[in-house]
Amino acid sequence: MTPTGPERETLDRVIAAALDRFLPGSGPVFTAAVLRGDEVLALEANEVSARCDASRHAEIVAIEKASAALGQTDLSGCTLIASMQPCEMCLAAMRWSRIDRLLFAMTQERAPAFFQFPALTLADYARACDHAFDWHGGLGADRLAQVYEGAP
Repeated sequence: MTPTGPERETLDRVIAAALDRFLPGSGPVFTAAVLRGDEVLALEANEVSARCDASRHAEIVAIEKASAALGQTDLSGCTLIASMQPCEMCLAAMRWSRIDRLLFAMTQERAPAFFQFPALTLADYARACDHAFDWHGGLGADRLAQVYEGAP
């Protein structure tokens, strides 16, 4: 997958939002956006701690807000853009909402501590759904190394 100009611009905004929210020693933050064409439908941060809810990952929050903005759960034609490669739960939510493009900065290989099923790769998920989505990862990862690499 080759990221489009609007996807790259939105990824820059997602990375900037993560860096703006990051306080050294306080744990990582995650940010994500849903883009349709050149329109950002949602750009959100994780709400896990704030809501005491392990399911409120940034991708989940962004998918919820984008669905509300469109008044539907079908987000076909949209791109999910994240500061970190989406976890297993977020990949499933992405597929349930029919998002077919994924762009992210930090990768599972560089920050494996955030994955509960480390033997499953993104390629495994793509194969499992008959390659129903395209992805590009690692773009801008160096900018987020201080946030994610080595974090518990």
